[in-house]
Amino acid sequence: MIKRIFIFIAAVVVAFLASYFPHHLIIQAKEVNLSFSLLSVYIFYVIAALLVYTIVEFIAEKMPNQAGYAYLASIFLKIGFFVLIFKSSVFSNDALSKIERISLIVPLFLFLILEAVFISKLLNNK
Repeated sequence: MIKRIFIFIAAVVVAFLASYFPHHLIIQAKEVNLSFSLLSVYIFYVIAALLVYTIVEFIAEKMPNQAGYAYLASIFLKIGFFVLIFKSSVFSNDALSKIERISLIVPLFLFLILEAVFISKLLNNK
């Protein structure tokens, strides 16, 4: 269990480094001012992915039949916390530009896919 968590942490850190820095450089090259901090969005998704995986890992250890439900519930909680935390910077703006929308979607799908792959491996092994 601990080994799988550390492997997931390493994968998340690699995904963060491989995605954030090129993303940030592209934003800077296009000279776009985002209405939110790109780094804080990425950090939110890193922390959320680690929490979701850790929660599902512990629940799969104790109650393997309920791990899928825990994953679904944690995804909904993650979306809710994102809305609460970034309400003033992201959702106060009526019309986000295309680059701002893409900048929100890229980390969401990156870490969502990473979570789904690791959790599906975990649930298939249980």
